[in-house]
Amino acid sequence: MEKITGEINVDNVFLTKNLDKFQNIFSFSQVIEAFLNEEVSALLKTIMAGAIEMNVSDLHFEAEETGSKLRIRMDGILQEVCNFDSSKYKSIVSRIKLLSYMKLNVEKKPQDGRFTVLMEKETTEQIEIRVSTLPSEYGETIVMRVLNPKNLINLEDLGLRKDLYNTFVQQTEKPNGMIVVTGPTGSGKTTTLYAFLKKMQNPEIKIITIEDPIEYHLKGISQTQVDPKKGYDFASGLRSIVRQDPDVILVGEIRDLETASIALQAALTGHLVLSTLHTNDAAGTVARFIALGENPVNIAPAINMVVAQRLIRKICPKCAEAKIISKEILEEMKETLKNMPPQVGIPELNENTKIFYPKGCAHCNNTGYKGRVGLFETLVIDSETEDYILTSPSSSALEKFAKEKGMTTMKQDGFIKILNGVTSFDEVKKVTG
Repeated sequence: MEKITGEINVDNVFLTKNLDKFQNIFSFSQVIEAFLNEEVSALLKTIMAGAIEMNVSDLHFEAEETGSKLRIRMDGILQEVCNFDSSKYKSIVSRIKLLSYMKLNVEKKPQDGRFTVLMEKETTEQIEIRVSTLPSEYGETIVMRVLNPKNLINLEDLGLRKDLYNTFVQQTEKPNGMIVVTGPTGSGKTTTLYAFLKKMQNPEIKIITIEDPIEYHLKGISQTQVDPKKGYDFASGLRSIVRQDPDVILVGEIRDLETASIALQAALTGHLVLSTLHTNDAAGTVARFIALGENPVNIAPAINMVVAQRLIRKICPKCAEAKIISKEILEEMKETLKNMPPQVGIPELNENTKIFYPKGCAHCNNTGYKGRVGLFETLVIDSETEDYILTSPSSSALEKFAKEKGMTTMKQDGFIKILNGVTSFDEVKKVTG
């Protein structure tokens, strides 16, 4: 595990005076501007405390021709917070690099580091910050990923439909095979994998992970981090892990044929393997394994379930407006949701149905949305699907086959969430197309 060498201690005195001020982007900007003339350490403490309080996922410090700016990502959307002059920005960059144990005199090459923020309330919270620097035209830009343990949620809190939740639980109870979670960067794959681990964790089973890097620390689980400089990559690490007699193995990501082959063999020889893969949908997973060079004979019997997912913003509960569904949206939703399996449980849909639209208020920073939830598409590999995969079908053919067997797509899952008042039509269309 990588050593955490830097640390910011956000003490109780500071929290008492300032924490209640971080209510929205406007108040966040005001607090930061009030600290611009303070020492850089106090300014950075303010920025980090505000970001953590507002559940910001990333901070972007960006150098510009005449100064610099700070943008934060909330609910997947970047929003500008404030500007700094050049001298202040250089001090901020130096302070962050010092905390992250980066080389201060290296400005023309990318660097990576991390540090910890300690939030002292009733109990001390440790929030790890992953830092990445990149040389740009006007100076170094910095992106900081906030890894807050409070974002680790249980399987019950992922926003799953009842039928999907039951399917997920059934899969976690299997003694061997592979569960693959797919989706682009930032789609919540790690959160879903950790939710699986939390569901499976008990004193009777041994769980070992290999990650790049370790994002969250889980008690009772042996977590390891790849270190290519020392020859410990996903493939070599996975070979060693199999010899440690684990019941469950989590592989952070399958990137090459060697890792894919070892993971599939582990799934076939008595281990339950969880991993991620970059594909656009569930059906594309098989094609991706084949593209890496794996044989369908090994893929079909090894995989138990593939979960494709995206994140969508939830409608703000304080300002959402309920309106009668339009004729165009009604027709599209009826067409998309027709012939759905009965166990899915589709809410009533007719010309009198009301759906929510975003409006915007101070609570949601005038975006109309607050928080995010997952959209899921789950392909369960049963004996019939296994036989079909052995014919090496295309991704589109496998998707058609899965739909005929009752697979619910991400778009259908999104439409059901609209009818349940979770999100808006525009948000689902933006994410699923």
